[in-house]
Amino acid sequence: MSRSQNLRHNVINQMIDDMARGHIPSPLPSQSALAEMYNISRTTVRHMLSHLSECGVLTPVGSDYVIARKPNHDDGFACTTASLAEQNRIFEHAFFTMINQRQLRAGETFSELQLARAAGVSPVVVREYLLKFGRYNLIISERRGLWRMQQFDQRYAEQLFEIREMLETHALQHFLNLPVTDIRWQKARDLLDRHRALRDTISDNYRMFSVLDRDFHNLILSAAENVFFDQSLEIISVIFHFHYQWDESDLKQRNIVAVNEHMTILSALICRNDLSATAALRQHLQTARQTMIHSINTTSSHSVRF
Repeated sequence: MSRSQNLRHNVINQMIDDMARGHIPSPLPSQSALAEMYNISRTTVRHMLSHLSECGVLTPVGSDYVIARKPNHDDGFACTTASLAEQNRIFEHAFFTMINQRQLRAGETFSELQLARAAGVSPVVVREYLLKFGRYNLIISERRGLWRMQQFDQRYAEQLFEIREMLETHALQHFLNLPVTDIRWQKARDLLDRHRALRDTISDNYRMFSVLDRDFHNLILSAAENVFFDQSLEIISVIFHFHYQWDESDLKQRNIVAVNEHMTILSALICRNDLSATAALRQHLQTARQTMIHSINTTSSHSVRF
């Protein structure tokens, strides 16, 4: 299925869901209003109206369309063959990539369909994923299907940082007590090699650090084997690992420092030096806290307090 056809099918499914829930009036809004509502072109709107008319869901009356009957799922399409779990994985990766590439910025609005189209997943998957972030006030719903990336202030960042420090220092102790046969020891060695490779080319590739950063903290937290830690990781990743709101004026230098701190932690970890690994992790977290606060204060004149 082509990308444009998949988009049309996703939009039709979304509109069927909206009509079934009573969110779409009869007669329908104008084609221009529908295009704006679903963030699509008028051509896609016409395809959508044509399909629903052929199904008997809509009836044209003059220049308007009225709802002839309540739609059901048989009127829509199976847009993807991937499981929901696979679509969630695909969208999580796409979401972080969009943040890291500054396609999504603090204060900007975006639609569920816009993200679904970019990631090639169902809008339902996007909506469920975004709802999780709504609990943390990082993403707020402007109206149905439309969201805005929220900004945060120093107080918010420090509260979240407390959670990060507790989670990671606790997880590190679990890591140090893993059996020698655990696969994560090999992952730590591989991760150290990846850090060395990036350090050698960081002048040109410093933006690649964000993915490496997330893999590093993922590995540390995985040792806790705690489902609540895993849930907290998502929100931590958006703020600390992808820095969607941070000032970028000294990004290269920050990443150089962070790479070296990661390598110190990994080296002590692999050598099973408990005290050195713990001290290095605390130093790294303190550095991250200071740079985050500095970055927030640099852009504080543009922040929305909450």
